[in-house]
Amino acid sequence: MSVQPAKAAPQPIILDGLYVRLEPIDMRHAADLFAVSTLPGGAERYRWLLSDAPESVAAMEQRIAAANAGPDRHVAVIDKASNKAVGQQGWMRIRPEHGSIEIGGVHWGLPMARSRLATEAFYLFARHAFDDLGYRRFEWKCNAHNAPSKAAALRFGFTLEGVFRQDMIAKGESRDTAWLSIIDGEWPALRAEYERWLAPDNFDAEGRQKTKLMTTRP
Repeated sequence: MSVQPAKAAPQPIILDGLYVRLEPIDMRHAADLFAVSTLPGGAERYRWLLSDAPESVAAMEQRIAAANAGPDRHVAVIDKASNKAVGQQGWMRIRPEHGSIEIGGVHWGLPMARSRLATEAFYLFARHAFDDLGYRRFEWKCNAHNAPSKAAALRFGFTLEGVFRQDMIAKGESRDTAWLSIIDGEWPALRAEYERWLAPDNFDAEGRQKTKLMTTRP
């Protein structure tokens, strides 16, 4: 049976959800993203990333310029309630010819961490990859010692495929990299569960979930 490639690489468009909006990252987001990184505990969010927390708005602007000059496609995550950028993420390892793409460069600041904002930011990426662009494989990679990242990926419905030992040197340390994926045959059931969980009636007035996201498979 012939296997079709994806339609195209993601384009710089806006993906609009109920709680967040994903828009191409730009200099106008630098001040908000720097402010998020300076919140108490904010620098710790960079512990497992390839870079440390930015030291100034100018440094954040330099990172945005570098990100936009490279092959990946990065977006800012906008909290629609405040209209402020509270995180960022990117399309990486974009291989439409193989129908494979990765979500990476994820920095979800404390205002959105472990919330429906983070879950919807992920969902919008996955939906666009599978439903709009026709990708058949969606990847997540992280330091194998980054337990919170692996737990988030498993919650989102990813399957752990294995660990690439001594995959890279990150911040002067040897890094083993965990590889996880969702494939297109798994997506319809996951999409239905995301849409059920993200529905406004699943949250109380303070934004607390009434039921858990049930994406894990036996």
